[in-house]
Amino acid sequence: MLTQEPLKAKWHIVALSRAKDYNQLLKPNLSGMVVFSSVIGYLMAPNIHFAWTDLVVWRQIITLFIGGMLVTGGANTINQILERESDSLMQRTRLRPMPDGRMHHYEAWVFAAVTGISGALLLGYFFNPQAGALSFLSLLLYAFAYTPMKKVHPVAVLIGAIPGALPPLIGWVAATGSFGIGGWVLFTLQFFWQFPHFWAIAWVAFDDYNRAGIRMLPTRERETRFTGIQCMMYSIVLIPMAMVPRYIGLTGSVGTWVCVACGLMYFAASVAFYLKNDYNSAKKVMFASFIYLPTILLALVIDKL
Repeated sequence: MLTQEPLKAKWHIVALSRAKDYNQLLKPNLSGMVVFSSVIGYLMAPNIHFAWTDLVVWRQIITLFIGGMLVTGGANTINQILERESDSLMQRTRLRPMPDGRMHHYEAWVFAAVTGISGALLLGYFFNPQAGALSFLSLLLYAFAYTPMKKVHPVAVLIGAIPGALPPLIGWVAATGSFGIGGWVLFTLQFFWQFPHFWAIAWVAFDDYNRAGIRMLPTRERETRFTGIQCMMYSIVLIPMAMVPRYIGLTGSVGTWVCVACGLMYFAASVAFYLKNDYNSAKKVMFASFIYLPTILLALVIDKL
């Protein structure tokens, strides 16, 4: 017994360490936000009538959440596999499982395949084939189009914005079985939101990205004001877009005005970034983007419900 106890304790430590590594591959914070927008898309569908006591809807929401987390986790894992050498050069990513040598990329590929495929199958089985196929398409675009393009050309931001905007449309399709206009409106809002979001992060993390050869800014130099202009162009689109959900009957006036206010906030932060063109103003655009998306999604769905 004396020899078995230390072995048992060591096994628990190894298991806990491995669980933490798999958790890092999943990127639960990022995945959670992605899946949250998918759940909102589901609840925004006209045929979904949510009530706190409705166990059927809750079961569907939980299933959608699990399936979405698996698919997104698979995409994030492939992203880390393909970028393992780049991650070793960046301060914020060098301690991830593969750059740190704690996990071989073959193991990560197995994990990515299991999570990604099982998540898509789960959505296809419990909702409809269209939702499962669309979720798997988003994985392929993110992992095999957006990820490698990050080292080639800033058009990667445009490519990445497509799978990044698909979650609410996936939720809508899961609820309705069709690609309705409401789902596309939610897709468009999330699509345009991503550009200032990506660029602000790339500006703040420019030195890290530059060491790894990752090109995310619309210009090679950080010091120019071109990035600020681009942020303004994409964020201003969100202000008139805020009127569209009410126009097509998705939400009411409260949700609309919250979306307008958030769009104005996002645009104001982008204008300040253009004028100041410094680290603090870039961080304010980044924080504005963190506030914008969950706030408008909650406002839209609460007003609809």
